[in-house]
Amino acid sequence: MKKSEFQDLLTSIDQARKIHKGKLKPGRTFKFNPVMVKNIRKKLNVSQAEFAYMIGVSVNTLQNWEQGRRRPDGPALALLKIAEADPKAVIDALHS
Repeated sequence: MKKSEFQDLLTSIDQARKIHKGKLKPGRTFKFNPVMVKNIRKKLNVSQAEFAYMIGVSVNTLQNWEQGRRRPDGPALALLKIAEADPKAVIDALHS
């Protein structure tokens, strides 16, 4: 790893700590409300079990998202954002 890349990594870690402690605002945030998850699934015209299988989560996790007890994050959030923007792309990608 180059010295400049390592310094960038250290800077990122420092920023993450500050964000976690509330001393710095994140550069971007994604907010997802439970209705969005349910609407995305309905746009795809699939059951909870089918949708959970498609995106690689348990049915319980999907139900928690849809009922607002939990929020999706990481790769699941990214996939949901794509599904919201272009449901057909998700169907095509996951059924190929």
